[in-house]
Amino acid sequence: MTTTVLVAGIGNIFLGDDGFGPEVVRRLPRHPDPAVRVVDYGIRGMHLAYDLLDGWDALVLIDAVPNRGAPGSVRVFQAEPDGAGAANLDAHAMNPEAVFASVRALGGTLPPTYVVGCQVETVEEGMGLSEPVAAAVDTAISAVAEVLGSLSPDSTAASRGPEPAAVDGLSASNIRLAPGVLSAADVTLSANAESAASSRNEPPSAGREEE
Repeated sequence: MTTTVLVAGIGNIFLGDDGFGPEVVRRLPRHPDPAVRVVDYGIRGMHLAYDLLDGWDALVLIDAVPNRGAPGSVRVFQAEPDGAGAANLDAHAMNPEAVFASVRALGGTLPPTYVVGCQVETVEEGMGLSEPVAAAVDTAISAVAEVLGSLSPDSTAASRGPEPAAVDGLSASNIRLAPGVLSAADVTLSANAESAASSRNEPPSAGREEE
């Protein structure tokens, strides 16, 4: 059976390192499996929410991670959002918590969600990634490939990853390391972090979609 996967790059390209997700998606090689769809959502949270209603088997979010670790550090983990978020979705903002809540409010079901995140150095206004974050793009591309490989129908249930790590953020009741990818015992993805996600109300980046 084919596994359908939505790979979503999110972030604001006008806020420095917050444009990490769109940059990774822009440079991802075209995936040979038509069941894998790669989209640069930028800060178009409503677009992502409606696309998630299509019933995907898995979601891979590529995003900037604030307030944890050395700039350029890539972390990969699985998030299981709780049901406490409010569906206050802005058509020109990207807040993962609000996106997930909106999907539920619209009657959709969230698929297993994997996060490939990179610690930012700066989210000041301006285009272009900082040196350490730009250097991490290739690492993130490899991490996305590892996650997609683990989600293929040929992968075994035993390879689905270790026990949950005790971390916070992304309205997550439980976050795990993604199977067979990068080691991370201490990670955070804060959907409401002041330095990044709360600033995602600038003009959206141009979306790139690969089908």
